[in-house]
Amino acid sequence: MDEGLLLTSSGLETADNREMSPLHKAGGVNSQCAAQPVRHHNSVALPHSRVGPPAAIFPFVTASVRDPDVCSGAVTVKVTPTVEVIKGESASLPCTHTVSGSNNPVVEWFIEAQGTRTRVAFSQGNKEMSDEGTRLSGRVAMGKDFSLVISSVQAADELPFICQVTAGPLGVGEATTMLKVFFAPEKPELTRPSSQAISAGETTSSEIGTCVTMNGHPQPRIIWFKDDQPLPEIKDRKEKTYMIPSVVKEASGLFTIKSTLYMQPTKEDKDSVFGCTVEYSMPGEQIKKRKSDTITINLNYPSETATFTLLNTEPIKEGDMVTMKCVTDGNPQPEFDFTKDGTAISGQGGILTLKSVKRSDAGVYKCQATDYDNLDADLNGEITLAVNYIDPMNLTPATSMMAKLGDMVEIQCKTKASSAHTVQWKKGSEVLSQSGTLSLKEVSYDNAGEYMCVGAVPSVPGLTAQAGVNLTIAGKPMIETPVNGEVVKEGDMVTLKCSARGHPAPQFTWKPSGKESVSVEGTKVVSSVTLGATADVMKDGVTCEVSNEHGKDSQAFKVSIKAATTSDANRADTQQGGSSGVVIAVVVCVLLLLLLVALLYFLNKKGKLPCSKKDKKEVVSGEVNNDIVVEMKTEKANEEAGLLNKRPATEQ
Repeated sequence: MDEGLLLTSSGLETADNREMSPLHKAGGVNSQCAAQPVRHHNSVALPHSRVGPPAAIFPFVTASVRDPDVCSGAVTVKVTPTVEVIKGESASLPCTHTVSGSNNPVVEWFIEAQGTRTRVAFSQGNKEMSDEGTRLSGRVAMGKDFSLVISSVQAADELPFICQVTAGPLGVGEATTMLKVFFAPEKPELTRPSSQAISAGETTSSEIGTCVTMNGHPQPRIIWFKDDQPLPEIKDRKEKTYMIPSVVKEASGLFTIKSTLYMQPTKEDKDSVFGCTVEYSMPGEQIKKRKSDTITINLNYPSETATFTLLNTEPIKEGDMVTMKCVTDGNPQPEFDFTKDGTAISGQGGILTLKSVKRSDAGVYKCQATDYDNLDADLNGEITLAVNYIDPMNLTPATSMMAKLGDMVEIQCKTKASSAHTVQWKKGSEVLSQSGTLSLKEVSYDNAGEYMCVGAVPSVPGLTAQAGVNLTIAGKPMIETPVNGEVVKEGDMVTLKCSARGHPAPQFTWKPSGKESVSVEGTKVVSSVTLGATADVMKDGVTCEVSNEHGKDSQAFKVSIKAATTSDANRADTQQGGSSGVVIAVVVCVLLLLLLVALLYFLNKKGKLPCSKKDKKEVVSGEVNNDIVVEMKTEKANEEAGLLNKRPATEQ
């Protein structure tokens, strides 16, 4: 809190002239004593010494001019000189006092507007009240500590607030607090004029834009920027660059600020960026800023030079689309005319487009612009267009060739191009020759197939040409190494495949025959046969015979029983081992049973068993079930037989 301002009753003050005491002059202390009746706009109030409620003492809430007089004792009042608050929030204005010789002073709060004081709240003894009919009614209250609390502070509340303490004959003391209200303005809006473009070089200033910021308090200010550099605030309309500001105080007490920028721009301003910033104050002596969006100006200026540019970045080749652009350094762009080798051709604005160019499109292209604001300017441009090409590949022989098995083959390939080029012979991805000649010695069936001759211009990416030739090798058929057949057992079905090469395509004969089928796999012809593996087939095999006009060939295919694999042997061993284990287990069980019977017999012979007495003894446990009892007898015949006899029991 700021250091309070002390005022004492040791000085004299009138409405038109205040005499400050030495204490006030030295330390900011002032006082006012009054022993005379108080005049309120020609109305006379009772003397201060009269005891009663404040309303009886001051029937009017407006301040009056007091007659100075000498008083005994002293009244000291202390307040905060300045209180800062954000609009819409609450403000608390403290007030403390010291009165010598009086314990029941009257404390009142006044506001001062347009030279008139109006009371808004008061306190006497233990009663604090607010006055009705003031601009603060309903929003102001007085605390027990005599501080004045204002809720929902408005911009119009920025006024001097006077805390006045009346101590009867001891005098009157007062001190003033200035309430400062702050509110951040809205983001400034920057707009361009709706008029046509501005022309460079005019002798009068043109409107660049208008910047508006609304609802700020205290009054903010607008700063203009060009290319992030602040422009000096000039209001003189005789200058080339100046601003016209305007301020509107709204009914809410907030300020709306508008500033319009005028300039005489030059050609150098064609790319300039303009903006504005609102600068405003906030509590604590803070200075803050808010920036607007930026604008550029639509500036017209004459052309001085022209530029004709080829937009393609790669070398031009036949089939490409070519784009050329003509532009000047003026605004707006003037009219353009195009020619090729002196012959007029049409473009679109400053763009000249050639679709799927041919070598005949090569030549000298010119662009000419006409700017009526600068007819003396040389606005011409020129491009020499080169179109790269490669001719189709010329093959000898043209597309296909037939050679006999073992012959020598030679194929020629030639082409022409706009610049240095290469020629390669390929079969698949394999490069066979780096020249235009392909030579094959003693050709075999492996040499049959398609060969490609590829031409290219290395300096022009993508400029290539190619042509292919199909080589056929004629000769008697030849069977590839046969793959023998296997069956699990005699009588099963077996499938055999016979692959042969030759031209013309060979004919197949199977001995013995079966269900046959023929397919072509590349340069091979494959015949398949399915038949039963009879005893004769297992003994003599199967023969595949092929033939054409150049000869024939044959191969024998063997058919055999498939050998047992390791897994099959392991499976058999496992089964055999399992069977052996079962036999052994049965034998062991039988031996154990015989051993048990022998033991029982031996014990019975020696009389070691309870049931070995000579007298017949019946063994019955619990109730008789199903009319069956078990008896142990010692007769000689049973002992020799070693039996435990079960017989039906007679009914009791």
